[in-house]
Amino acid sequence: MRRGIRGVTATALVAGLALAATACGGGDGGEGGSSGGELSGTVTFWDTSNDAEKATYRKLAEGFQKKHPKVRVKYVNVPFGDANAKFKNAAGGNSGAPDVMRTEVAWVADFANLGYLAPLDGTPALDKTDDYLPQAVGSTEFKGKTYAAPQVIDTLGLFYNKKLLKDAGVEVPKTFDELARAAKKIKAKTGATALYLRGDDPYWFLPYLYGEGGDMVNARDKVVEIDDGAGVKAFKTIKSLVDSKAAVTDATDGYENQIKALKDGTVAMAVDGPWDIEAARAGKAFKDKKNLGVAPVPGGSSAQGSPQGGWNLSVYAGSKNLQASYAFVKYMSSAEVQRQTNEKLSLLPTRKSVYDVPAVRNNEMVKFFKPAVDGAVQRPWIAEGNSLFEPVKVQMNKVLTGAASPEQAAKATGDAYRKLLKDYK
Repeated sequence: MRRGIRGVTATALVAGLALAATACGGGDGGEGGSSGGELSGTVTFWDTSNDAEKATYRKLAEGFQKKHPKVRVKYVNVPFGDANAKFKNAAGGNSGAPDVMRTEVAWVADFANLGYLAPLDGTPALDKTDDYLPQAVGSTEFKGKTYAAPQVIDTLGLFYNKKLLKDAGVEVPKTFDELARAAKKIKAKTGATALYLRGDDPYWFLPYLYGEGGDMVNARDKVVEIDDGAGVKAFKTIKSLVDSKAAVTDATDGYENQIKALKDGTVAMAVDGPWDIEAARAGKAFKDKKNLGVAPVPGGSSAQGSPQGGWNLSVYAGSKNLQASYAFVKYMSSAEVQRQTNEKLSLLPTRKSVYDVPAVRNNEMVKFFKPAVDGAVQRPWIAEGNSLFEPVKVQMNKVLTGAASPEQAAKATGDAYRKLLKDYK
């Protein structure tokens, strides 16, 4: 889910589902602590999972309350698209922030830089840290401190309708060029469009950029890279796929429209992540769940790559119940909870030991996505990392609507980056 800055349905913020109906947590003013070593008080948990996931996460939160009966857990499902701004507004105003938040990997450095997160080093929240996948740890650290516990790791893959590709007589494409060449045959034989292209979300631009050997920035050397030749080629690729009708796109609600098109069988393929496996399988095109295939994201002219995404658990620095919040993070990032999450949702664990569990190891989607995650491209874990996406989103829209050329889009994105990152070349 991120999971990059993928969008989810912009439904209204679900009212807090108080698992125990009294009191409010953390930023809402509830006091807590421990009595004789026993945790008590309230923990407010903002969960940013999507509609297919949230029932599982609510039940997991209930499990913590069963282990600690004097702790009241207030579960709130916050739509992903609203969560970043809502947390900043609440934390910055010192009112209404949750004790614990399911935080997208790109948000951690930003929130920590603003002073909104509690360092977790030396607290019970960080448990058995040697068990974490090394690539999952990077996004939890900022300026030498740890501000989150890794909970879910992911990347993008190519979801495809096995029957449609078989009926069209085409193989799963290994490159976007192959996909474009197969598109006419898919349309002629099945009536489906080859690909749904997420033109509304810049996270989905990254495979095109990586496929040309490019990147947004080089954080180590402090160099902006998106306006080089690779960036231009990436913008050209998305424009060509849409103009040739190999792909359909939507600048308004790509998340809902993509998953609906895939479920209904009006598109044969879509670039998506493990968070949408269960949602896709709920569609009429996948009544036979084995009809959903997953392959690596197609490559570009010189490489193949997909961004590392995922979710961490962070504690609000202003929480009035830090001890219970640390314990909640420990529980929600534990191997047992990660095993349950994989069992129910096929999401990828961040703990190495969970992959030794036979049911996890043999999970069909784990078999694909774990190697994909191992080869995923690490994004720049800098405070401005999340802000790098908005200029790309603006320019994607301009390219796809013909308001800017790929060359103009790449240059404008690079110019925006240098204004944001003042010490970058």
